[in-house]
Amino acid sequence: MLPFSVVIRPGLSVHEQVVFAVKKAMVSGRLRPGDEFPSVRVLSRELRINPNTAHKVVATLTTEGLLDVRPGIGTFVAGRQASSAAGRRALLREDVERLVVEARHLSLDVQDVLDAVSDHWNRFDRGST
Repeated sequence: MLPFSVVIRPGLSVHEQVVFAVKKAMVSGRLRPGDEFPSVRVLSRELRINPNTAHKVVATLTTEGLLDVRPGIGTFVAGRQASSAAGRRALLREDVERLVVEARHLSLDVQDVLDAVSDHWNRFDRGST
């Protein structure tokens, strides 16, 4: 059983959806620094995704400094997850850009976006993610 859940939906790449689910599990505390992370084989089997996609998920999370791969031992949640404010902001940069582009495409103004972010932030705090 995986330490995070993901429902694969059409419209976004499977890779992006799985990476997001893992990050959400880290933020919520379901995945903590030092926890063992599933192998590529287990990810592929449990999520019923292509092994290459599972490998890409692990590679992305490793590149972002969220996972540590220890050859011959396993893969673990990193203990130094974006410790600086600049590092944490950098993790969001691409996602924020996507949000802004999509909001502009929908003709939303910045207050609409801030309200939506605030609503989600508050739901997350209440535990109804």
